[in-house]
Amino acid sequence: LIVHFHGAPWLVEQHVAGLRATVGISIQLGAGSAVYSRAFADPARFLRLLEEAQGKLAAAWRRPGGVAWKRVTLVSFSAGYGAIREILKDPRSYARADAVLLADSLHTGYAGGQPGALEAEPLAPFARLARDAVAGRKTFWLIHSEVFPGAYASTTETADYLLGAVELKRQAVLRAGPLGMQQLGRAGRRGFHVRGFAGNTAPDHMDHLYALGAWLKELR
Repeated sequence: LIVHFHGAPWLVEQHVAGLRATVGISIQLGAGSAVYSRAFADPARFLRLLEEAQGKLAAAWRRPGGVAWKRVTLVSFSAGYGAIREILKDPRSYARADAVLLADSLHTGYAGGQPGALEAEPLAPFARLARDAVAGRKTFWLIHSEVFPGAYASTTETADYLLGAVELKRQAVLRAGPLGMQQLGRAGRRGFHVRGFAGNTAPDHMDHLYALGAWLKELR
């Protein structure tokens, strides 16, 4: 099961349709991470979502005994990380998430409101996930651009923060990515992988949504 947060549902459906033995749920709630955070602030909401999807799939496949998810992957683009952050805070939901893929999709505020030190508390669930991924217990992919918002921390800065939390350093690379994207850096160990791509414009940001299908295939 792939649960995707933020992005045109028709495009996400195309990405998931290219994967074998995979079911997708696409959740598009609007602009800003706060709308996704509020929607999943109730710890039980994500678990109910999984159960509801199981019931509908069992009915569609005419399996009275029900179905079970072999693997649950959470994916977000841009503001969608707000939902994943809330889901990871809940121990039961955290246990159900086998993998997380953030496509240019992790921000936090600046401590004191000025560029520099990052607000650590919003990143804590992702730091825990990174540690578990390095230990081989989870899978966590973080893919980012060079877009610099200015008013809050960029995806490059949050990626660097998580790399520091698990004591990993980037390696410079220069290689082609999907859809003509240009990869500039990488880092990883076991289940934790960070990939940095060139580009600091809105189209460069959107490339991460359109290229999502290639990364989902690789993640499998």
